[in-house]
Amino acid sequence: MRRAAVTRATIPGQEPYFQTDLGAAFLGDSSELLQAIPDETIDLVLTSPPYALHFKKEYGNVDQSQYVDWLLSFAPAIRRILKPTGSFVLNIGGSWTPGQPTRALCHLEVAVRMVREQGFHLAQEFFWYNPAKLPAPAEWVNVRRIRVKDSVEYIWWFSKDPFPKANNQEVLQPYSPDMLRLLQRGYRAKVRPSGHNITSKFADRGGSIPGNILIMGNNDANSRYFVRCEETGVKPHPARFPPQLPAFFISFLTEPSDVVLDPFAGSCTTGEVAENLGRFWIGIDRERDYLEGARYRFELPWDDDRRASILGEARAAGQSNRSSRAGSEAVLPFG
Repeated sequence: MRRAAVTRATIPGQEPYFQTDLGAAFLGDSSELLQAIPDETIDLVLTSPPYALHFKKEYGNVDQSQYVDWLLSFAPAIRRILKPTGSFVLNIGGSWTPGQPTRALCHLEVAVRMVREQGFHLAQEFFWYNPAKLPAPAEWVNVRRIRVKDSVEYIWWFSKDPFPKANNQEVLQPYSPDMLRLLQRGYRAKVRPSGHNITSKFADRGGSIPGNILIMGNNDANSRYFVRCEETGVKPHPARFPPQLPAFFISFLTEPSDVVLDPFAGSCTTGEVAENLGRFWIGIDRERDYLEGARYRFELPWDDDRRASILGEARAAGQSNRSSRAGSEAVLPFG
């Protein structure tokens, strides 16, 4: 298995910074290393590049005025290396106009230009709501108090083909208590005012189909990665997304033994999740310190409890059934 893993999770002609059973992390510039990856060999590119922020961050975000062109410069290589059934999932934060309490349009420009100029399809948009986000931007939220805090980030799901590999049965949520009762007792068929026909034939499909609003915090101060960084004096990556986020999309858009790539790997959260879900993975980052800390994510494999917890939280993140009224999950029998 190790021999196959090395073959599937490598960049020809490049030496990994470190290697695991199923993956490899590479130190270097993605704009160069992506060129060495063969055509149509990647099933999923899942990444969170530096955001188009007005203020400079230590992880090297590009100036807002240049951000869209910079990010789109990676698009041709990403599209080339994706399999025809592959997907490109991009977590991109919104930003604000410098000096004004108005939104910049960088994240929207990226989506439009990815489709119109780079040949991608926008398979679906997702919204990541992070309840743990601090109030920001401080000037408009905390000082002048003329805006509310910015708690949502955008996730664009692009595809190379209009019909990429995807299976929402892999991210089903637990049924709500009301839905469980309906499955036991049945439901009187009726037509809602909207014209939607709700059948009485409810079937247990193993869970409800999630929505495209993902609700998850980003508190990992007690994670093994964070603890080991603290023990060894390695500074943790300052902008990590929670493992539940890549777990959702890796489960949804790939199968075991598929290949997942993160060209802005940071602390290799994507790689850690891919490894523990049985996918091959490649991570690229230009900061040695981030990859040095990323090693800690692979010191121990997830045990069954950890895997079940991450997958359970990832599936619960797409909270489509907050309403307890009949019909909130009624689409399930037709899916």
